[in-house]
Amino acid sequence: MRKSKAVEDAYAHAREAYAELGVDTDGALRRLDQVKISLHCWQADDVGGLETPGAAQTGGGIQVTGNYPGKATTLAEIRQDIEMVMGLIPGKQRFNLHAIYGDFGGEKIDRDKIELSHFQSWIDWAKGLGVGLDFNPTCFTHPLADDGFTLSSLNESRRRFWIEHVRRTRRIALEMGRQLGTPCINNIWIPDGSKDTPVDRNRHRTLLKSSLDEIFAEEYPAEYMRDSLEGKLFGLGVEAMTVGSHEFYFGYAVKNRKMICYDTGHFHPTEQVGDKVSSALQFLDEILVHVSRGVHWDSDHVVIFNDEIQLLAQEIVRADALQRVHVALDYFDASINRIGAYVAGARAAQLAFLYALVEPTARLREYEESGRNFERLALLEVAKGMPFGAVYDYYCLVNNVPVGIDYIVDVTRYEREVLEKRDGR
Repeated sequence: MRKSKAVEDAYAHAREAYAELGVDTDGALRRLDQVKISLHCWQADDVGGLETPGAAQTGGGIQVTGNYPGKATTLAEIRQDIEMVMGLIPGKQRFNLHAIYGDFGGEKIDRDKIELSHFQSWIDWAKGLGVGLDFNPTCFTHPLADDGFTLSSLNESRRRFWIEHVRRTRRIALEMGRQLGTPCINNIWIPDGSKDTPVDRNRHRTLLKSSLDEIFAEEYPAEYMRDSLEGKLFGLGVEAMTVGSHEFYFGYAVKNRKMICYDTGHFHPTEQVGDKVSSALQFLDEILVHVSRGVHWDSDHVVIFNDEIQLLAQEIVRADALQRVHVALDYFDASINRIGAYVAGARAAQLAFLYALVEPTARLREYEESGRNFERLALLEVAKGMPFGAVYDYYCLVNNVPVGIDYIVDVTRYEREVLEKRDGR
């Protein structure tokens, strides 16, 4: 009770301080509720999936490092962990599935044979939690991807296999959206590329375009399913050429009215995805962002409240685009407590959006438009010292989730009572 009173008092002070800058913190929190972060299933088990329970995926640009105790190895454990995570994050979120996480019941189902029945229990689970689902074809770590190519493969039988896989994921995504009453985003990422310099990039990209044209030939209602394409600068084993580059997918998305997915770890370290948002929104109705953290040339570290994610959130909010930009997490860290990695990253993403929502944007824009650049700079610096942390603590309090460092205690307890016991199975 004493802590609740302290949080409420701190929020009252913060609300008053922000009001002096023309910012309504109550309104900002209502808008923060609109930011539904799609939590990625693959942090729970190091991108292992359920085709071969207990496995860790490697290859195709995927490499998970670390072996922290307590990894989920069954469908039940993954769901248990995700429910724990959702209970530590304020607000309602979404859940993002890869195709290798089907409810296969111990049966070996190849990826060109997956059906709705393998994901119906996920739909029922999500419906019970009151959350939406997103979906992804899994075009990596498979014998038919060992040569580094899938939808752009020169081997026609292999290319047909991957086309059929992606087509099936779109049908499943459609039904996810239909049953849950919220559009399911089906995001396509492929690892295709070359480790050394190729001679004929054009042929692979022509094949990729042809594959996508065939995949998207069947159109589905946007109220149930949306298509997204995710590019990348380079990946492990494809350092010299990535077939699905940003330029390729952006052109395809604009021409064919698809979403582009910006992963914050998929660009050059000196590029910021936040700078790209307002450009993309000039030409696309919606975009998807995968929030990750690049460290040097590695792309998938746990999200923290850093300059890059602050700019990303600010640009989305400043463009009044919360309804046009979909947000998902995309990282995997097996070197620390996986539940803690989930929660820390999700809270960092939320904090970035709150920081953007309590920015005195109207006054800053007024300064900018009148050429008062000193005042703009000064106010931006003042905003950095404003008590937005007290606003987030209050958001946690009213959503009945742990405030501040309290979630660390809950994660540690879960590790002791649940995760540590898995290693003795």
